[in-house]
Amino acid sequence: MGIRLLINAARFAVTFMVATVAVFIFMRAVPGDPAQIALGVNATPELLAETRAEFGTDRPLPVQYFDWTLGLFRGDFGTSYVTRRDITPLILDRVQVSLILVGLAMAAALLIAVPLGTLMAVNHRRISGILLSGLSQAGVAVPGFLAAILLVVVFAVGLGWFPANGWTPPGEDFGDFLRRVFLPVLALASVQGAILTRYVRSAVLEIMSEDYLRTARAKGLGRTEALVKHGLRNAAIPVLTVTGVQLAALIIGAVVIERVFVIPGLGSLLLDAVGNRDLLTVQSVVMVLVAITLTINLLVDVLYTVLDPRIRKKA
Repeated sequence: MGIRLLINAARFAVTFMVATVAVFIFMRAVPGDPAQIALGVNATPELLAETRAEFGTDRPLPVQYFDWTLGLFRGDFGTSYVTRRDITPLILDRVQVSLILVGLAMAAALLIAVPLGTLMAVNHRRISGILLSGLSQAGVAVPGFLAAILLVVVFAVGLGWFPANGWTPPGEDFGDFLRRVFLPVLALASVQGAILTRYVRSAVLEIMSEDYLRTARAKGLGRTEALVKHGLRNAAIPVLTVTGVQLAALIIGAVVIERVFVIPGLGSLLLDAVGNRDLLTVQSVVMVLVAITLTINLLVDVLYTVLDPRIRKKA
């Protein structure tokens, strides 16, 4: 098991380093001079040269890359080309908001998907199972931003039950935090929950045809009891894979949701930086998203080993 963890950690490090190279090259391929963008078209050549020296963009590209990468490992993302402010505290503040939003959305999606998917599998030949299957398929087809807009129109504008936008930190006013976070979490969880429900249904259906489950029922256990005691743990392994993938997709999908609900998370910071052509902030935010995604994949590999004794024995 220890060797497997070392291999996964090495894969994480290599992938992260490859991502830093790719992001750095891509950002440098974008047309435009950061100094020119920061100063405007009327800047003098002397002021441009001074600003390039301040930003470090007058140095060779390998030097710029290694300085930026070393800063990442030290937790220093540099200084914004546009606002001239330190990027690190801004990213640390925004990433907390995004992680809270995504964490709550994934928890809600699993609370929707596991019982509904299991119920759909158990009743797959009944009308209730067919209706739930059709409902989940419709949920998969709805884009996240459309679900967000519909929720705002119905529950914020029409009924006035929840605020349409804004963010309150949970430590400041927990009640207002719940009211403001409910709609964006529901918008993210409804789509992801529909996707996960389909996978839970397929995994449970496959488990229900296994010999050990039939043996458990032959020993006197009911269908639900046998499924809960002996089936769900095995069904969790393929669902775990999809959950890791969907959690990474949820982080990216939160970019749009944060813009719709005016939530000050990483997504809003990324879109603002792109609009202002603040390239250093863009590449720093992208690397944070990459690091979060790779961490999720690493945790999924670790959970594989915990859930499946066959993987532990092989390791």
